[in-house]
Amino acid sequence: MKDEPLLKIALAVYSNPGVYALLLGSGVSKPAQIPLGGEIVLDLIQKVAKMLGEEPAPDPVTWYQNQFGDSPSYPTLMDKLARTPAERMALLRSYFEPTEDERERGIKIPTEAHRAIARLVKLNYIRMILTSNFDRLAEIAIQDEGIVPDVISSEDDLRGAMPYIHSKCYLVKLHGDYRDTRLRNTPAELAEYPQAINHLLDRILDEFGLIIVGWSGEGDAALKEAILRNPNRRFSTFWLSVGGLTDGARQIVQARGADVVPIQSADQFFTELLKKVELLRES
Repeated sequence: MKDEPLLKIALAVYSNPGVYALLLGSGVSKPAQIPLGGEIVLDLIQKVAKMLGEEPAPDPVTWYQNQFGDSPSYPTLMDKLARTPAERMALLRSYFEPTEDERERGIKIPTEAHRAIARLVKLNYIRMILTSNFDRLAEIAIQDEGIVPDVISSEDDLRGAMPYIHSKCYLVKLHGDYRDTRLRNTPAELAEYPQAINHLLDRILDEFGLIIVGWSGEGDAALKEAILRNPNRRFSTFWLSVGGLTDGARQIVQARGADVVPIQSADQFFTELLKKVELLRES
């Protein structure tokens, strides 16, 4: 049966409202042409090199390390390109906020996947979302449904946040938010999360089922380790895959006994998932 895996996920979500957490990677925002963190770093290095009248090709990261004796990160790059916090923020915003022309062309605005996720939140089937993305497309789509999510993008947010058990929608931005230059992107920054974030992740990964979409399982050692140390089997884990699995993904699939479900795209998957859940509601 062609739709059997998707129907299985739809039944699990429908039968267990609020029990499944989403883990969203860059593949969910890719159709909106949001740049990846590494792409932004490379572009910022190009800007630094241009200011110095140099050409960083063919390896901008190595050029930067040789030039400054340090690995490139958002705070150090921002310090070199902009003098004030407001200028730094404006520089980062250009990568995530659409111009009028981009908005008309459907660039940097919520995708079909974000809209379907927001509808599932509105219907109370999804209330926990983990994401490695810096953008605010999920928040925008959810707010358009009349719900203001509780967003956690730093330890500071976590200290003042409502407990997630009382939240209509809890959105944890594991790598940070683009409006805060304390973004996590380099291997060193992604090797270990702050203790408070790790504690929150341990609870979520132990208590919720998991639907993973748009994440490769590589490049984020701290997130991978958090999932591997919490092999929850009370609720299912579903890994939605476009193409094959990486070695990191295979480790996680094995540890959590996950079902691997091939999909065409995040847009296609979440649109179909919403349709099936709504059909189950009507029946």
